[in-house]
Amino acid sequence: MADPSVYKYPSPLQGYENLPALPNEKAEDGKSYINPTNQVPSKAYETFVEPIDNGRRGGFDVHIYFFQSNQDQMNFAISLWERIRREFPELRIYRVWDKPVGPHPVAMFEVNIFTPAQFGAFIPWLVINRGPLSALIHPNTEDEERDHTQRATWMGEKLPLDLSLFKSMKEARQKLEKVKMEQEDKNEGM
Repeated sequence: MADPSVYKYPSPLQGYENLPALPNEKAEDGKSYINPTNQVPSKAYETFVEPIDNGRRGGFDVHIYFFQSNQDQMNFAISLWERIRREFPELRIYRVWDKPVGPHPVAMFEVNIFTPAQFGAFIPWLVINRGPLSALIHPNTEDEERDHTQRATWMGEKLPLDLSLFKSMKEARQKLEKVKMEQEDKNEGM
């Protein structure tokens, strides 16, 4: 996992400053608290919070892993892939890779989630139906390395990812930005 001290975190109370104190009244169970009511439900029920992508790319990727040398896991993964395609046709599902690809250390397939409602339906379903397989759930923002590390959630065994790909991509983007800036400076000087 990425070192959390590398990142900055806005206050969770941003936008909720200077409100009356919360009540200390307990609910019927005697353990949980009674919360104040809101006139309008949270926008997070409808769209993913910034900076998560709410567009074509999808808000979350789910990578479902299996050991390609384990025939039972491979068979289970292929069956799970088919079931997901049949039960959740609105999700984007990619091919089953029978070898490591990108930063992923073992075989896998990927599912893209586009809405909070899809997330709320698919993730609990996957908790119950993933069998012996591990899954990485990560948001899609502009920071792919952070998405795959500090912002990631795992089901099952956590697998080590090859993060060098993200570092190389970041370096290439920085070089491209530098070239663009130099070209703009050159064009302004003409």
